[in-house]
Amino acid sequence: MKRIVEGVKFVKEPMYKFIDINKLEANEKQPRTHFEKEKIQELSVSIQQNGLLQPIVVRPYQGKYQIVVGERRFRACKLAGLQEVPCLVQELDEKQTATAAIVENIQRENLSPIEEALAYQQLLDTQNLTQEQLAQKVGKKQSTIANKLRLLQLPMTVQEAVRRRDITERHARALLKLDTTAKQNNMLREIMDKGLNVEQTEQKIKSKIEPKKPKAKTKSISQNLKIAMNTIQQAIQMVEQAGVEVIADTQELEDEVIYTIRMKK
Repeated sequence: MKRIVEGVKFVKEPMYKFIDINKLEANEKQPRTHFEKEKIQELSVSIQQNGLLQPIVVRPYQGKYQIVVGERRFRACKLAGLQEVPCLVQELDEKQTATAAIVENIQRENLSPIEEALAYQQLLDTQNLTQEQLAQKVGKKQSTIANKLRLLQLPMTVQEAVRRRDITERHARALLKLDTTAKQNNMLREIMDKGLNVEQTEQKIKSKIEPKKPKAKTKSISQNLKIAMNTIQQAIQMVEQAGVEVIADTQELEDEVIYTIRMKK
């Protein structure tokens, strides 16, 4: 059985064998951090009935075997009471292990957006990669990598909501438009309390960040001034009826009304 992981080159075919389950240990740096107990239970029942159909990928590590890919299967096997599990043994260094684990999980779409973002950040930090180099390594667009990493700018409350899938990644990306943690948390509560979809969330956020146009401040015209203005207008009409050409201009300011009247000789 040959397994190919981008960025990992094997000198020889990986060795497939059964290993004592007590000699396997999880990788603390593996990208997947959340395991649904119900899914593990379902897989455990399947393993009891049909056996483990896909081996766990491991590497020799400190006298034991460290899991590179397949921790969910490992947990299910323990729950099913297996003493030995089929494993593919591969000679991988730290960088290759990290790359193999994240590529496998991403290809299976097992990671939450936050787990994926943390895995990308770990690879960037430990392997001195640019975002472009990382994108090529994991087979993603650079913009996809950048958008995932931006999620790590959100407060932990929002990140946990994404991790638990209480809100979607698109909800979270909309929250990035708000400029304070308090606003982001308040909007998160509103999304969850009211069950807002992404479009409703974006509209709510847009209304919060768009500056309101200030209303023009104008003083109200008193009744006496209205009478005076009407009187002037009537006088202009009487002059025009007498055959005199009148050019009248009215300018209303905050504190005064200016009448300019021109009559030709």
